[in-house]
Amino acid sequence: MRRLLATTLGVLSAVGGFVDIGDLVAASQAGARFGMGHAWVLLVGVIGICAYAEMAGRIAAVSGRAVFDLVRERLGPRVALLNLVASYLVTVLTLAAELGGVALVLQLASGLPYLLWVPVAALAVWLVLWRMRFELMERVFGLAGLALVVFAVALTRLPTDWAALGRQALVPEVAGQGWGAYWFIAVALFASTVSPYEVFFFSSGGVEENWSVRDLADARFSALVGFPVGAFLALSLIATAAVLYHPGRTPLTGLDQVAQPVVVAFGVVGLAGAVLAFFAVTFGAALETGLSAAYAAAQYFGWQWGKQVSPHQAARFHSVLLVSVLLGVLVLMTTIDPITLTEYMLIISAVALPMTYLPILIVANDRTYLGERVNGRWTNLLGAVVMVVIVAASIAAIPLAVGTRMGQ
Repeated sequence: MRRLLATTLGVLSAVGGFVDIGDLVAASQAGARFGMGHAWVLLVGVIGICAYAEMAGRIAAVSGRAVFDLVRERLGPRVALLNLVASYLVTVLTLAAELGGVALVLQLASGLPYLLWVPVAALAVWLVLWRMRFELMERVFGLAGLALVVFAVALTRLPTDWAALGRQALVPEVAGQGWGAYWFIAVALFASTVSPYEVFFFSSGGVEENWSVRDLADARFSALVGFPVGAFLALSLIATAAVLYHPGRTPLTGLDQVAQPVVVAFGVVGLAGAVLAFFAVTFGAALETGLSAAYAAAQYFGWQWGKQVSPHQAARFHSVLLVSVLLGVLVLMTTIDPITLTEYMLIISAVALPMTYLPILIVANDRTYLGERVNGRWTNLLGAVVMVVIVAASIAAIPLAVGTRMGQ
């Protein structure tokens, strides 16, 4: 049971990256348009995030400091400031999208316009971040996010042709869609699996939980189990959409369409399960992105930080947290569509990925911080291969977005 609970930090971190509001639609859209043709992207992404999350967790456990805390010290204030500005902008805008996602779920459940729910969602997120203990928050929302497994179960009730899904995964079907759109979705999905705030949150969470060298096994277990769970949930979304919609090329633009596979499989009970799952993952992602924004700012400027620390002792950290939530609300009040916002942020995130992951690889090889716990030969080889993929995605993101008009 202790090992099971140890995975919840990884699960909550993965929920924010693999199955947030944008991915609920993007993964289903990928399945509807290309079947299982993007399954390999999730495989590459989960290998990459596991490798770098393990490094970030090891850094936190051995040094007692979070990744961003060491970036400024290791790379200098100017490079770290560029990283901070880029990551904070992307994270706050993603936070806005997640708050909008919670509001869209409440709209699906109530029928009321989602903009009426935005202040309610923001207040609820703020209260949890302000009052709930970190470990309780991690376990409640990490485990609640597993409700999305209802999509995997739905595959057993739908008329699933498993052999056809396997063929689609091996040979992508792009007829009528185009390779440009295929690769655009591939880059967006990859960016979602290795979002920068995932490792910020994971390593800072390790510090919040007071990881030490004795906790290295739990840190590694959390990364190597939690993130694959998130990938499995995202894969389930792709698969159910592939079964129900592919190759009809039905455009998916709303949560009601994303939920349709479980509605077909289980009726009204399925809809209730989907609403619960959508709420859990979007609310969990909002918590993660809100904390990540505050973690990055506080660690760069050397402020006292931590959800475990009272607002009186860490006033600037909690102020940044509150301001970030309010900025998210202001963005949504422009009436921009939360799903569209997240899709744009995935592309911007893809561009910024090297600035996040290269410093982790550098610090993980620095004996000043890790002593004998630095990366081994095989870990460095894997990290280097993943870095090449990250750089390739970063270079391709903008041309693909422009050339395909955001995958259209």
